Amino acid sequence: MTETFEKLKALLEEQGTLSEADIAGMEAEQGEMTDEERIWLSAEIHDRMQRAGDEITVEQYLEATQVLDSAEPGSPEYEEAQRIVEAFESAA
Repeated sequence: MTETFEKLKALLEEQGTLSEADIAGMEAEQGEMTDEERIWLSAEIHDRMQRAGDEITVEQYLEATQVLDSAEPGSPEYEEAQRIVEAFESAA
C-alpha cells in the first residue's frame, strides 16, 4: 500500500467522504496511488454514500463534470465521475 492511499483512507474515515480535489491534492503531495487503490477508494466512497443515503451535492456534481472533461474514459476516476453525474441528473 502506498503512503498516499493510507493517508486518504484515514482521511476518508475522518470525513466520511473524499472529493476529487482531496484525492488529487494528496497525490500531488505524496505521489500517485496504484489503480487497485483508486478502485478501492472509489468503491468505498460509493458504498458509504449509498449506506448513508446521502444526496449528491452540487459541488460533487460540478467536480465530477470536470473529471469527465479531463480524465481518460474508462479510468476509475472517469467511471466514478460518470456515476455521480448520472445519479445527480436522474435525481434532478
